[in-house]
Amino acid sequence: MNLEQTVTKRRRGKELEDAILQAGWDQVLEAGYGGFTIDAVAERAGTSRSVLYRRWENRNTLLAAALAFGLSTTRVTPPDTGSLREDMLELLRRFTRARARLIPLLSVLLGEYFAETGTSIQDLRRDMFGTSTRTAVDDILDRAVARGEADPARLTPRVRAVAVDLLRHDLLVNFRAVPEGDIVAIVDEVFLPLVRPQGA
Repeated sequence: MNLEQTVTKRRRGKELEDAILQAGWDQVLEAGYGGFTIDAVAERAGTSRSVLYRRWENRNTLLAAALAFGLSTTRVTPPDTGSLREDMLELLRRFTRARARLIPLLSVLLGEYFAETGTSIQDLRRDMFGTSTRTAVDDILDRAVARGEADPARLTPRVRAVAVDLLRHDLLVNFRAVPEGDIVAIVDEVFLPLVRPQGA
């Protein structure tokens, strides 16, 4: 391979940064916080330590960026089936497919990170996604209110979050994808009775 071909193949800019962040994401999933080092990520990405240090101050800033990158690939888009019940069922199905492996794994692997840095999952979420609190459930509920399927007076922050919170709790406790029957129970037995207009 001549010099011109080598230069052509050299990764730069976003391509290089994405490769490093993907390597970092893969590294933390496989080796945990203790195995997440600048050297390990550089080797996995096929680049040098100096390239990483030009972009991130230390391993924790690199880790935060890698987590944001990895989790962004598992973000769940809100379905629009025309029905509140079907939208929520499909949202929870998508959530459990996207996060079943990641939530319990990351909660175990990152305990040391939170202890060492004095941060919390809330801090990490804010750093990754900003201060916006709008969720896929909010989009679904806005449409449901417009159709008369949900009572806006009943939609407190806790009520809006309850279905995803219950699903997330199940993932963390049981370390497996949430079964369809449990998803249906969360929606039919808990969520819908809380959000539907009285007497509906």
